[in-house]
Amino acid sequence: MPHRFDFLVLGSGVAGLSFALQAARHGTVAVLSKREPQESNTAYAQGGIASVLSPTDTFAAHIQDTLEAGADLNHLDAVEVTVREGPERIRELVELGADFNRRASGEFDLTREGGHSERRIVHAGDITGREVQRALLAACAEQPNITFFPNTAAIDLILERRHGPGAPGRCLGVYALMPSGKIERFLGKGTVLATGGAGKVYLYTSNPDVATGDGVAMAYRAGAEVANMEFYQFHPTCLFHPEAKSFLISEALRGEGGKLRLRGGAQFMDRYHRLGELAPRDVVARAIDAELKRTGDDCVYLDMTHLGRAFVSERFPNIYATCKAFNIDMAVQPIPVVPAAHYMCGGVVTDLNGRTTLPGLFAIGEVAHTGLHGANRLASNSLLEGLVFGHRAAAVCAEEARALAAPQVDPPEWDEGSAVASDESVVVAHNWDEIRRLMWNYVGIVRTDKRLMRARRRLELLREEIRDYYWRFKVTQDVIELRNICEVATLIVDCASRRKESRGLHFTLDYPERDDHRGKRDTVVRRDP
Repeated sequence: MPHRFDFLVLGSGVAGLSFALQAARHGTVAVLSKREPQESNTAYAQGGIASVLSPTDTFAAHIQDTLEAGADLNHLDAVEVTVREGPERIRELVELGADFNRRASGEFDLTREGGHSERRIVHAGDITGREVQRALLAACAEQPNITFFPNTAAIDLILERRHGPGAPGRCLGVYALMPSGKIERFLGKGTVLATGGAGKVYLYTSNPDVATGDGVAMAYRAGAEVANMEFYQFHPTCLFHPEAKSFLISEALRGEGGKLRLRGGAQFMDRYHRLGELAPRDVVARAIDAELKRTGDDCVYLDMTHLGRAFVSERFPNIYATCKAFNIDMAVQPIPVVPAAHYMCGGVVTDLNGRTTLPGLFAIGEVAHTGLHGANRLASNSLLEGLVFGHRAAAVCAEEARALAAPQVDPPEWDEGSAVASDESVVVAHNWDEIRRLMWNYVGIVRTDKRLMRARRRLELLREEIRDYYWRFKVTQDVIELRNICEVATLIVDCASRRKESRGLHFTLDYPERDDHRGKRDTVVRRDP
């Protein structure tokens, strides 16, 4: 028998848990996570949550900063909704027990990050995401209507049969690989993608291993619209060390006065932007990339030594301790850093309530394209987006669920056909590595038509190999993720090939200028399932 719930949530980060808490007031909720519920992109977010919480700040200023960072490709309505509803969502987090840094007066200790004109980042030291995740998981644990299914990987969406040519079938739920190895059906009146980003598509990333673009890939295969996948944000500063895996050096360090330097100690950011180290992320990442190519060095350095040991150890205790574990004392020596894939600014197209173009399917958080980020995400707007749209989507999804009749016939069980256990797992590992390397080399911070063409040709061959493997052998989590990163990689290349200009995070040597006549539109793709 299938698992039946009123609402299905795929993903246990800030967006998915925010939705689950609200939806649990209206019915039963299943939260599926590929690993343990606490393992998500949210848990690794260091900087904080951007919101207007100071009397000297304004909604208009936050909106303007977001639009400027997004290179005028943002959807103004999505920006206004996010900014204006943000303070209330943060107050709710505090009521749930989230413990943010405060000053002696009791007010939030607000910091500043790149692209912001004011100090508006609320934070919990340098582990803000972990604290948000903790508070939300604790609140969910008290809700009897919420059931967690850890180590459960969604494979594909279940659609009802179409009623005519081109008519979208309603999403009924998902097929999911259980910890036992069995594939089971999860059915709900509303299915919510909150699967996060896709950093593992690239060789170097700040993301954890779960970030394989599953939600985008599943939605695209089902026929939902996907947009702006060419805009992948590379965080300028990840720790450069052979033993440090995906460790982010928060933008807040530059917000507090950190300086980027070359190996010889020279600063360089003032040559690239009037804001220097506080320039938007796309500018800083390209500047570092350009300097590394010019000098041939492996990394640049983030210098905090002028701020003193007491300040850096108290303000950034997690980063300080982690660097110290790698024999880097950031109080007396600069931190070696390089850019790495960080945040997906495109995704599954939604309206302002999380609805996708597929009936019954919602998308929230990083997996969604709401229009908030435009061509480049403003620092610390991501956790804010998850909070705001998780809340909005829950209200609308619950309203739709009340009016929805249950399907008369259950969808078919998963059909394994003649699939057998694999004796060629090396194929999975090899293809995984090849996709990530070609994406880093050909579809990274700086692109050209020739590089994109090479990537496309190789991805087409890899897709055929993966498709053949997928149908011949029994499904495993590694195969699910490989299939999805290949799908997402292809979407990134497709969208990047269509944008004949440089804007925000998409920079191409063939079209180095911005085209405000033809370029100010989203790159929307869709396949017929």
